[in-house]
Amino acid sequence: MPAPAEDPPLSYPPAAAERVLRVALAEWRDWGGLVREAWSAGAAAAPEADPANFPRVVAYWRAVEQDHGAIPDNRRRYRAALAGQRSPGPALFAEPAWSAAFVSWVFRTAGVDGREFPPSATHALYLDALLADAARFPTLAPFRPHAPQDRPPSPGDLVCLDRGRPPLPHWTARLAEAGTIRPMHCDIVVSTAPGWVDAVGGNVLDAVAITRFPAGPDGRLLAALPGRPPILLVMESRLGRLPPWGDEGEMRR
Repeated sequence: MPAPAEDPPLSYPPAAAERVLRVALAEWRDWGGLVREAWSAGAAAAPEADPANFPRVVAYWRAVEQDHGAIPDNRRRYRAALAGQRSPGPALFAEPAWSAAFVSWVFRTAGVDGREFPPSATHALYLDALLADAARFPTLAPFRPHAPQDRPPSPGDLVCLDRGRPPLPHWTARLAEAGTIRPMHCDIVVSTAPGWVDAVGGNVLDAVAITRFPAGPDGRLLAALPGRPPILLVMESRLGRLPPWGDEGEMRR
Protein backbone atom coordinates (compact mmCIF):
# COMPACT_ATOMS: atom_id res chain seq x y z
CA MET A 1 0.00 0.00 0.00
CA PRO A 2 1.43 3.45 -0.91
CA ALA A 3 2.31 5.89 1.83
CA PRO A 4 -0.45 8.35 2.77
CA ALA A 5 -0.45 11.41 0.54
CA GLU A 6 0.98 14.57 2.05
CA ASP A 7 -0.57 17.00 -0.42
CA PRO A 8 -4.32 17.68 -0.37
CA PRO A 9 -6.41 16.15 -3.14
CA LEU A 10 -7.44 18.27 -6.09
CA SER A 11 -10.99 19.21 -7.03
CA TYR A 12 -12.32 17.90 -10.36
CA PRO A 13 -14.84 19.50 -12.73
CA PRO A 14 -18.27 17.94 -13.38
CA ALA A 15 -16.93 16.64 -16.69
CA ALA A 16 -14.80 14.12 -14.75
CA ALA A 17 -17.85 12.67 -13.00
CA GLU A 18 -19.69 12.50 -16.32
CA ARG A 19 -16.73 10.78 -17.97
CA VAL A 20 -16.62 8.08 -15.26
CA LEU A 21 -20.20 7.14 -16.11
CA ARG A 22 -19.67 7.34 -19.88
CA VAL A 23 -16.56 5.18 -19.76
CA ALA A 24 -18.15 2.55 -17.51
CA LEU A 25 -21.34 2.35 -19.59
CA ALA A 26 -19.48 2.28 -22.90
CA GLU A 27 -17.40 -0.65 -21.69
CA TRP A 28 -20.53 -2.43 -20.43
CA ARG A 29 -22.14 -2.06 -23.86
CA ASP A 30 -19.00 -3.33 -25.59
CA TRP A 31 -19.18 -6.51 -23.49
CA GLY A 32 -22.74 -7.16 -24.62
CA GLY A 33 -24.85 -5.22 -22.13
CA LEU A 34 -25.16 -8.02 -19.58
CA VAL A 35 -27.41 -7.44 -16.55
CA ARG A 36 -27.73 -9.65 -13.49
CA GLU A 37 -29.86 -9.45 -10.37
CA ALA A 38 -27.80 -9.08 -7.20
CA TRP A 39 -27.24 -12.32 -5.30
CA SER A 40 -28.19 -14.42 -8.34
CA ALA A 41 -26.08 -17.29 -9.70
CA GLY A 42 -23.57 -16.61 -12.44
CA ALA A 43 -23.97 -17.52 -16.10
CA ALA A 44 -22.37 -20.58 -17.68
CA ALA A 45 -20.67 -18.61 -20.47
CA ALA A 46 -17.26 -16.99 -19.85
CA PRO A 47 -16.81 -13.99 -22.17
CA GLU A 48 -13.40 -13.23 -20.64
CA ALA A 49 -12.08 -16.47 -22.18
CA ASP A 50 -12.96 -15.33 -25.72
CA PRO A 51 -9.67 -14.34 -27.39
CA ALA A 52 -11.48 -11.36 -28.94
CA ASN A 53 -11.69 -9.83 -25.45
CA PHE A 54 -7.97 -10.21 -24.73
CA PRO A 55 -7.06 -6.55 -25.43
CA ARG A 56 -9.89 -5.28 -23.24
CA VAL A 57 -8.73 -7.07 -20.11
CA VAL A 58 -5.07 -6.31 -20.83
CA ALA A 59 -6.01 -2.62 -20.86
CA TYR A 60 -7.55 -2.94 -17.40
CA TRP A 61 -4.45 -4.62 -16.01
CA ARG A 62 -2.19 -1.96 -17.53
CA ALA A 63 -3.99 0.61 -15.35
CA VAL A 64 -2.48 -0.82 -12.14
CA GLU A 65 1.15 -0.99 -11.05
CA GLN A 66 1.12 -4.61 -9.87
CA ASP A 67 -0.60 -7.13 -12.13
CA HIS A 68 0.27 -10.19 -10.01
CA GLY A 69 1.43 -12.00 -13.13
CA ALA A 70 -1.86 -11.47 -14.96
CA ILE A 71 -0.36 -10.05 -18.15
CA PRO A 72 2.50 -12.53 -18.74
CA ASP A 73 0.38 -15.52 -17.71
CA ASN A 74 -2.50 -14.54 -19.95
CA ARG A 75 -0.26 -13.65 -22.86
CA ARG A 76 0.79 -17.31 -22.82
CA ARG A 77 -2.84 -18.46 -22.64
CA TYR A 78 -3.76 -16.10 -25.47
CA ARG A 79 -0.89 -17.36 -27.63
CA ALA A 80 -2.11 -20.92 -27.08
CA ALA A 81 -5.68 -19.94 -27.95
CA LEU A 82 -4.55 -18.33 -31.22
CA ALA A 83 -2.77 -21.55 -32.09
CA GLY A 84 -5.93 -23.54 -31.38
CA GLN A 85 -4.44 -25.10 -28.27
CA ARG A 86 -5.71 -25.38 -24.73
CA SER A 87 -2.98 -24.27 -22.36
CA PRO A 88 -2.75 -26.17 -19.06
CA GLY A 89 -4.25 -24.53 -16.02
CA PRO A 90 -6.89 -21.78 -15.86
CA ALA A 91 -8.71 -20.47 -18.93
CA LEU A 92 -7.88 -17.09 -20.43
CA PHE A 93 -8.22 -14.37 -17.77
CA ALA A 94 -9.86 -16.77 -15.30
CA GLU A 95 -7.30 -15.62 -12.73
CA PRO A 96 -6.26 -13.45 -11.08
CA ALA A 97 -9.52 -11.57 -10.63
CA TRP A 98 -9.58 -8.32 -12.60
CA SER A 99 -12.53 -6.46 -11.03
CA ALA A 100 -10.37 -3.95 -9.12
CA ALA A 101 -8.20 -3.39 -12.19
CA PHE A 102 -11.36 -2.56 -14.13
CA VAL A 103 -12.54 0.03 -11.59
CA SER A 104 -9.04 1.55 -11.54
CA TRP A 105 -9.01 1.67 -15.36
CA VAL A 106 -12.37 3.46 -15.47
CA PHE A 107 -11.24 6.27 -13.18
CA ARG A 108 -7.86 6.56 -14.87
CA THR A 109 -9.45 6.62 -18.34
CA ALA A 110 -11.91 9.27 -17.15
CA GLY A 111 -8.94 11.47 -16.18
CA VAL A 112 -8.96 11.08 -12.41
CA ASP A 113 -5.31 11.13 -11.38
CA GLY A 114 -3.71 8.48 -9.20
CA ARG A 115 -3.39 10.98 -6.36
CA GLU A 116 -7.18 11.18 -6.04
CA PHE A 117 -7.92 7.54 -7.00
CA PRO A 118 -4.83 5.35 -6.46
CA PRO A 119 -5.19 2.44 -8.91
CA SER A 120 -4.84 -1.02 -7.43
CA ALA A 121 -5.51 -4.62 -8.37
CA THR A 122 -7.06 -5.01 -4.90
CA HIS A 123 -10.31 -3.25 -3.99
CA ALA A 124 -9.41 -3.09 -0.30
CA LEU A 125 -6.18 -1.20 -0.99
CA TYR A 126 -7.61 1.57 -3.15
CA LEU A 127 -10.43 1.87 -0.61
CA ASP A 128 -7.83 2.29 2.15
CA ALA A 129 -6.39 5.26 0.27
CA LEU A 130 -9.84 6.82 -0.22
CA LEU A 131 -10.69 6.28 3.45
CA ALA A 132 -7.41 7.88 4.51
CA ASP A 133 -8.12 10.93 2.36
CA ALA A 134 -11.64 11.24 3.76
CA ALA A 135 -10.25 11.21 7.31
CA ARG A 136 -7.34 13.57 6.69
CA PHE A 137 -8.99 16.01 4.27
CA PRO A 138 -12.72 15.85 5.10
CA THR A 139 -13.59 19.04 3.21
CA LEU A 140 -11.47 18.23 0.15
CA ALA A 141 -11.55 14.46 -0.29
CA PRO A 142 -13.18 13.44 -3.59
CA PHE A 143 -14.72 10.33 -2.00
CA ARG A 144 -16.52 9.89 1.32
CA PRO A 145 -17.61 6.61 2.99
CA HIS A 146 -21.09 5.77 4.24
CA ALA A 147 -22.69 2.69 5.70
CA PRO A 148 -25.28 1.42 3.17
CA GLN A 149 -28.15 2.10 5.56
CA ASP A 150 -27.07 5.74 5.97
CA ARG A 151 -27.14 7.02 2.39
CA PRO A 152 -28.85 6.14 -0.89
CA PRO A 153 -26.28 5.62 -3.65
CA SER A 154 -26.03 8.11 -6.50
CA PRO A 155 -24.48 7.70 -9.98
CA GLY A 156 -20.71 7.70 -9.69
CA ASP A 157 -20.64 6.20 -6.19
CA LEU A 158 -19.02 2.86 -5.44
CA VAL A 159 -21.01 0.01 -3.89
CA CYS A 160 -18.55 -2.28 -2.11
CA LEU A 161 -19.15 -5.81 -0.85
CA ASP A 162 -17.10 -7.59 1.81
CA ARG A 163 -16.15 -11.12 0.80
CA GLY A 164 -13.98 -11.74 3.85
CA ARG A 165 -14.64 -14.40 6.46
CA PRO A 166 -15.90 -13.18 8.76
CA PRO A 167 -17.15 -9.97 7.16
CA LEU A 168 -16.59 -6.68 8.92
CA PRO A 169 -19.49 -5.38 11.02
CA HIS A 170 -19.09 -1.79 9.72
CA TRP A 171 -16.81 0.01 7.28
CA THR A 172 -15.02 1.76 10.18
CA ALA A 173 -13.63 -1.64 11.23
CA ARG A 174 -11.55 -1.59 8.06
CA LEU A 175 -9.50 1.30 9.46
CA ALA A 176 -7.86 -0.99 12.01
CA GLU A 177 -6.68 -3.42 9.34
CA ALA A 178 -5.75 -0.91 6.64
CA GLY A 179 -3.01 -2.15 4.34
CA THR A 180 -3.89 -5.82 4.72
CA ILE A 181 -5.59 -7.88 2.04
CA ARG A 182 -9.32 -8.46 2.41
CA PRO A 183 -11.39 -9.95 -0.43
CA MET A 184 -13.87 -7.34 -1.59
CA HIS A 185 -15.72 -6.26 -4.72
CA CYS A 186 -16.84 -2.79 -5.80
CA ASP A 187 -19.12 -1.67 -8.64
CA ILE A 188 -19.69 1.84 -10.03
CA VAL A 189 -23.26 3.08 -9.71
CA VAL A 190 -24.57 4.24 -13.08
CA SER A 191 -28.30 4.72 -12.45
CA THR A 192 -30.94 4.56 -9.74
CA ALA A 193 -34.72 4.25 -9.73
CA PRO A 194 -37.39 3.44 -7.14
CA GLY A 195 -36.62 -0.04 -5.88
CA TRP A 196 -33.22 -0.64 -7.47
CA VAL A 197 -29.67 0.59 -8.07
CA ASP A 198 -27.69 -0.38 -11.19
CA ALA A 199 -23.92 -0.61 -10.89
CA VAL A 200 -21.28 -1.59 -13.48
CA GLY A 201 -18.51 -3.93 -12.40
CA GLY A 202 -15.70 -5.93 -13.93
CA ASN A 203 -15.23 -9.68 -13.68
CA VAL A 204 -19.00 -9.96 -13.14
CA LEU A 205 -20.40 -12.89 -15.14
CA ASP A 206 -16.78 -13.12 -16.34
CA ALA A 207 -17.37 -9.87 -18.19
CA VAL A 208 -18.21 -6.22 -17.55
CA ALA A 209 -21.83 -6.37 -16.41
CA ILE A 210 -24.47 -4.43 -14.53
CA THR A 211 -25.57 -5.74 -11.17
CA ARG A 212 -29.06 -4.62 -10.19
CA PHE A 213 -29.19 -4.17 -6.41
CA PRO A 214 -32.58 -4.01 -4.66
CA ALA A 215 -33.32 -0.80 -2.79
CA GLY A 216 -36.04 0.45 -0.49
CA PRO A 217 -38.52 3.27 -1.18
CA ASP A 218 -35.97 5.78 0.13
CA GLY A 219 -33.30 4.55 -2.27
CA ARG A 220 -31.14 2.91 0.36
CA LEU A 221 -29.73 -0.49 -0.54
CA LEU A 222 -31.41 -3.53 0.99
CA ALA A 223 -29.31 -6.03 2.91
CA ALA A 224 -27.76 -8.97 1.08
CA LEU A 225 -29.49 -12.33 1.17
CA PRO A 226 -28.30 -14.69 3.93
CA GLY A 227 -25.00 -16.32 3.08
CA ARG A 228 -24.13 -13.73 0.43
CA PRO A 229 -21.35 -11.11 0.77
CA PRO A 230 -22.78 -8.11 2.64
CA ILE A 231 -22.59 -4.55 1.35
CA LEU A 232 -19.91 -2.94 3.50
CA LEU A 233 -20.10 0.65 2.32
CA VAL A 234 -21.22 3.15 -0.24
CA MET A 235 -18.26 5.30 -1.26
CA GLU A 236 -19.78 8.62 -2.24
CA SER A 237 -18.17 10.32 -5.23
CA ARG A 238 -17.82 14.09 -4.87
CA LEU A 239 -16.19 14.58 -8.26
CA GLY A 240 -17.52 17.79 -9.78
CA ARG A 241 -19.18 18.89 -6.54
CA LEU A 242 -16.34 20.51 -4.59
CA PRO A 243 -15.21 24.14 -4.92
CA PRO A 244 -14.67 25.86 -7.25
CA TRP A 245 -16.91 23.58 -9.35
CA GLY A 246 -19.59 22.89 -6.76
CA ASP A 247 -21.00 24.36 -3.57
CA GLU A 248 -19.93 21.73 -1.03
CA GLY A 249 -17.48 24.01 0.73
CA GLU A 250 -18.55 23.24 4.28
CA MET A 251 -18.92 19.47 4.31
CA ARG A 252 -20.41 17.28 6.98
CA ARG A 253 -18.03 14.93 8.74
